[in-house]
Amino acid sequence: MSEQTRRGRAVRWGVPIATIALVAGAIGAGPVIAAVQGDPVLPERTAAQLLADAVQATESGLKPMSGTVMQTASLGLPGLPEVAGMGGTSPAALLAGSHELKVWYGGEDRFRFALPGRMSETDLIVNGDQAWLWESATNKATRIKGAGQAGPEHDRALPAATTPQQVADEMLKRADAATAVSVSNTEKVAGRSAYQLVLTPRDGSSLVKEVKLALDGETFVPLRVQVYAKSAAEPAFEVGFTSVTFTPPAPDNFTFTPPAGAKVEEKSLADLGRRPEAGQERAEALKGEITTVGEGWTTVAVLPFSAQDLAGPAQQGGRSGGQDTTAVADALLKSAKQVSGAWGSGKVIQTKLVSALLTDDGRLLVGAVTPEKLTEAAGQR
Repeated sequence: MSEQTRRGRAVRWGVPIATIALVAGAIGAGPVIAAVQGDPVLPERTAAQLLADAVQATESGLKPMSGTVMQTASLGLPGLPEVAGMGGTSPAALLAGSHELKVWYGGEDRFRFALPGRMSETDLIVNGDQAWLWESATNKATRIKGAGQAGPEHDRALPAATTPQQVADEMLKRADAATAVSVSNTEKVAGRSAYQLVLTPRDGSSLVKEVKLALDGETFVPLRVQVYAKSAAEPAFEVGFTSVTFTPPAPDNFTFTPPAGAKVEEKSLADLGRRPEAGQERAEALKGEITTVGEGWTTVAVLPFSAQDLAGPAQQGGRSGGQDTTAVADALLKSAKQVSGAWGSGKVIQTKLVSALLTDDGRLLVGAVTPEKLTEAAGQR
């Protein structure tokens, strides 16, 4: 297994917002635009040079580092409930507000992530073949068997993270000529001098105004990603370091002993990532049924779906995260607007960055476009 693959798996913790994954898939890194003028803090580099630097930094693997990541989402999602898990550790919580993630990375088999909640903290600690998941809210420590082993289950054991590195990776590897790129060399992120790439859709019908990607001026590691919606002065989604140092963390950051009185369990990576059999079969079946309409920033994904499919997350072994996700889905459906046309009828939801159309004939259309674009796509069979 390559270092890049292991590195990608190492940072998969937390749940990314599906809308951001969709936006990332539409981003390109095509033509080079002249650098924006400003008082130079770093040596001037063209957009093409910076893109090459960023790709090289990504392919060479994450260097030892530690820091604090802040994710902020203001997607304009209507009717979000105050569910039990919205304090920070639930996947549904990441859809709104600000959330902090502390990171210690010593190598592909030595890392620690801490996700603070309102009155609790969840930690994942991996040190070679020893791994622990600590949940202070329930006073439970789970020893993870097979932490040093790779396999198909490894990918599903931990959901994808919302670190600047992973979001930037998706954006950079889906580059095409649908995007204008400019660069400045005067940014400051987490106290470090940084270059900033600004990616702007050439197609004005996208809901995305621009994406700003800040790269460390020394290591070219992504420090911050900001996604702006049209007519918005503040990012609809942002993930970035508030503090970071590129030195190896102290070894004691990767050691863990369950506190006295804690409930201790033992599970495998497969146990942590296992889906209910019916849900897993459904997910596998959908892979070959997804189609797209349009291209670039205005791509619309079309897949078979129904309101009943939203009940799936709540059935994942009684996990509060699944229940919270279902509560959010129910709230969104209640706020959806009824629409109809020659293509049929259904319900549409629009956020700042993404619109979704659930048709009565069993299709889900999603894209970084207006509801009108979705109904146009719905008419294309």
